[in-house]
Amino acid sequence: MIPWLERETPFPPLESALKHPNGLLAAGGDLAPKRLLEAYRQGIFPWYSEGEPILWWSPDPRTVLFPEALRVSRSLAKVLRNRDYEVRLDTSFRAVLEGCAAPRRGQPGTWITADMRAAYLRLHALGYAHSAETWIGGELAGGLYGVAIGRVFFGESMFTRVRDASKIAFVHLVRFLADRGFALIDCQMHTAHLESLGACPIPRAAFARRVAELVDYGEPPGRWQGEFGPHRCRS
Repeated sequence: MIPWLERETPFPPLESALKHPNGLLAAGGDLAPKRLLEAYRQGIFPWYSEGEPILWWSPDPRTVLFPEALRVSRSLAKVLRNRDYEVRLDTSFRAVLEGCAAPRRGQPGTWITADMRAAYLRLHALGYAHSAETWIGGELAGGLYGVAIGRVFFGESMFTRVRDASKIAFVHLVRFLADRGFALIDCQMHTAHLESLGACPIPRAAFARRVAELVDYGEPPGRWQGEFGPHRCRS
């Protein structure tokens, strides 16, 4: 059994999370900014489907990317140098959120429910949630969003409408974060897509310790500014 969170109930210890399903920690609570920021600071994130209660997770191991470990394949480096695109930060957060929420091929629905979208729009208005967007031909071709606290970026979701568009946004975002002194990018769960970009698993306990060290660094919340294109790429 997992605990049920009332409005003021604190999260249980991470080590109490279930092994099956991996990382399920608690249910209930709310998606208010205070609760969400408290969750991220402890290495916890919400993930549930329409019709379910809010479910909170902290899987073990945790998939992360250290910015210096970013891996850009030769084919992706060629795309970054030669494709006509522009990457922007925080100019169309709502559109990125909706792109990530759109049902994927072979999936009946989305876990980014209307309540989740409203919650992250509130975090964006407060300067904690951010988007990286790839624009091609004046159209939003792909992107990703997540939450920044201190020197940790907690990635949430990405989408693409044009091949490699989400990878383009991701690479530029990682370089932007590295330039600002971010030391850790949380990728939550393992995927082959993230592994190809340099993400790797680490034990949950090590992840929680690292997050605790980094979230109190003085990175103030606020909207990010940045525009990147192929002329600024590094291979």
